[in-house]
Amino acid sequence: MQPSILERSKHPISRRDIDPNVLKILYRLIAADYFAYLVGGGVRDLMMGRRPKDFDVATSAHPQQVRDLFRNSRLIGRRFRLVHVFFGPQNIEVATFRRRAEDVPEGDDPMIRHDNTFGTPEEDAFRRDFTINALFYDPRSFQVIDYVGGVADLEARLIRTVGDPDVRMREDPVRMIRAVRFATKLDFEIEPATRAAIERHSGDLAKSSVPRLVEEIFRTLSFKGAERALFQMEQLGLLEVLLPMLSEHLRATAPGAGNLEDTATARNLAALGPMIESGNDPSRPLIMACLFADLHRATVVNGGEDHRLDVVDFLRERGFSRADTDQMRLLLEAATHMMTQSRLSRRLVRRPYYPEARRLFELIAPTYGVEVEAFDRFLAEAPNHAPRHRRPLPAMTAGTVGRESGDSPGSATGTPAIKPLRRRRRHRGGRRRRFNSHGSLVTATDSPSSPASDFVKTSATSEEPMQVQVGGAIGDDAAINEANRDTLTNPR
Repeated sequence: MQPSILERSKHPISRRDIDPNVLKILYRLIAADYFAYLVGGGVRDLMMGRRPKDFDVATSAHPQQVRDLFRNSRLIGRRFRLVHVFFGPQNIEVATFRRRAEDVPEGDDPMIRHDNTFGTPEEDAFRRDFTINALFYDPRSFQVIDYVGGVADLEARLIRTVGDPDVRMREDPVRMIRAVRFATKLDFEIEPATRAAIERHSGDLAKSSVPRLVEEIFRTLSFKGAERALFQMEQLGLLEVLLPMLSEHLRATAPGAGNLEDTATARNLAALGPMIESGNDPSRPLIMACLFADLHRATVVNGGEDHRLDVVDFLRERGFSRADTDQMRLLLEAATHMMTQSRLSRRLVRRPYYPEARRLFELIAPTYGVEVEAFDRFLAEAPNHAPRHRRPLPAMTAGTVGRESGDSPGSATGTPAIKPLRRRRRHRGGRRRRFNSHGSLVTATDSPSSPASDFVKTSATSEEPMQVQVGGAIGDDAAINEANRDTLTNPR
C-alpha cells in the first residue's frame, strides 16, 4: 500500500520543536544504516500545534542492536521488548517496527498476548490503535508519512481505530479507555463504528491486566476536563466495569434524566482543572479523593463511622495501591473534619498531610456550600479554657470561715468555718537523709503519735533508736535550719 506523503511545506512540524536528545537518537540510528522515525502522540501533537510531553522513536533496529548503539540504555518489557535511552532523569522510548499478530479463527479470543514479531514501517502503522497515532515523521526528508488516513481524521477531529474496531477492541480492551482519553483531551468525537464497538465489548475490560487498568484510569483523570472523560466512561458502560461503586453512586445522584454534569462528583473533579492548567500536577491520592469525596461523604452520613473504610477496601480490591488508598483516606477524613469544624480540626494543622488535605478542602468546599474563611476563623479563635497546669484552686475550704473575723467553728453566727487550703509539697527521691555531728542519721517524724517537737536519732552502731529533741516543733523552719547548720559545721 502506498502511503500518503506530506512534504515539509504541507505540515507544521519543525525540528526546532523536537527535543534535542530525541534528534540525537534518530540521527545515530540513521547513521548506523537503520530506518528511524518519530511516531505516535508526539507527531500527532506537533501536527496540531501542541507541545508534546514526550516523544517515541520507531526503528528497524532490533532491541539488542539499539542497546549496543547506546550505552546509556537498557532493555525493558517481556511481552513487548523496548529500549529506554537515558539522558539524566529523562528517558526516551525506542521500539522496533512490529507487525500485527496472526489472525485467529472466528470465536477464539483475539486478545494479544505475544506481540514481539518484527515487521516493516507499514506493518507497524497497521498494528497501532488509532489512526491519529499512526503517523510517522522522517527526520531525513522532513516528511510526514501516513499509511492509515490519520491526517484526514486529524482534520475531521475524529477518533477512529485502525482496521476493524471490533477486532481492535478485543485485541486490547485497554484501548477503550484510551479512546475516551484522547477524545476528551483533544476535544474530538469518537467515530460511530468505534463507539459502537466499545459499547459491545466493554465487559472485556475485566480480562485486562489490573496494573494497566489502574494506570490508564489515572492518566485519563489527570488533565483538565477529566469530568467529561468520567461522563463518557459512564455512558459507554466502562465505569460500571472499572469502578462499579462509583458508577452506582453517579446514577443515584444524577438529577433529572441522568444529567451527570450536575452531580457533586463532577464538580469536585472539575475543581482540579485550574490546578492542572497552572502546571501543578495533582498527586494520585488527591485525584482519588476528589473522585470519591461525595461517595465518602454520603457513606459516612448514612452509615456512620463504621463504614468509612468501604471505599478504601473497594479500591484495593480493584488493584489500587495501599499507599495511595491510605493517603486518600487521610485526606477525606481530614476534609470532613474541616467542613464540620469538629474539635479535632485544630489538631490537623500539626499533621504532615495537612497541606494536601487543606488543598482538597479548598477544592471541594464550594460544592457543599462551605466557606473556607469560616474554617480559618475557627482556627484563629483561642480555646476558651485555662491550661491544665494552671488549674484554679479555691482559697478557702469549709471549716474556718469566721477565724479572720473572730468567729470560731460553731459560733452563734451559724456561718461554717473555712480553713485556708495549704498546698501539699511534693518531695522527690524519697525521705530526706541528714546526719548530725556524731555521724548519726536524723530524719523528721510527723507521726501523730510522736511529740511534735521530737526528731528520731538512729545510731550507726545501735539497733534501737532513741529520741533526741534538737529543735522546736516539727514544721518549725528555724529548728530544721539549725539542724542543717550543725551538720555543715561539724562534719563526720
